Amino acid sequence: MYNFDKIDIKIVNLLLEDGRMPASEIARRLGSISERSVRYRIDRMVNEGVVQISAVARPQAFGLTTIADIWMEVESDRILEVAKKMAEFDRVSYVACGIGQSDVSIQIVAKDTAEIYQFVTEVVRKVPGVRKTTTSIVPLILKDVYQWRVPEEIVREISEKERPASSD
Repeated sequence: MYNFDKIDIKIVNLLLEDGRMPASEIARRLGSISERSVRYRIDRMVNEGVVQISAVARPQAFGLTTIADIWMEVESDRILEVAKKMAEFDRVSYVACGIGQSDVSIQIVAKDTAEIYQFVTEVVRKVPGVRKTTTSIVPLILKDVYQWRVPEEIVREISEKERPASSD
């Protein structure tokens, strides 16, 4: 497991603001670390698989303004197969296997609700193993997965570990 410290978390949060932020700017904002150290830490986190730096395309910019979440009930021996099949479709932006009422959940992007309807009825429901679907149109997303930040509780735990032990 990767051993984080407060500086790593601050670097990650700055990269979430702007993934193209230069190491020199990160070092300037943090004030207590060199540009070289920032570059080293970023490279280490990328190589360890802790962070991934990439572009995030907004579907709305390409005319795909309608988003839907679809939950699927799937034959038990085909869950992973169905999930992998869903991941192949261009309009699918998210795929997950779950435990509970639904076995697979996906999010799709489209131009309008007619395209959503067509995709669900003509594509999703025809994938072998899919027994039932439930669809919900998503009119507003307040926080997306790429906006996730390290929880303050974890930051506090790291801070406590970094404090020197007091001598009694």
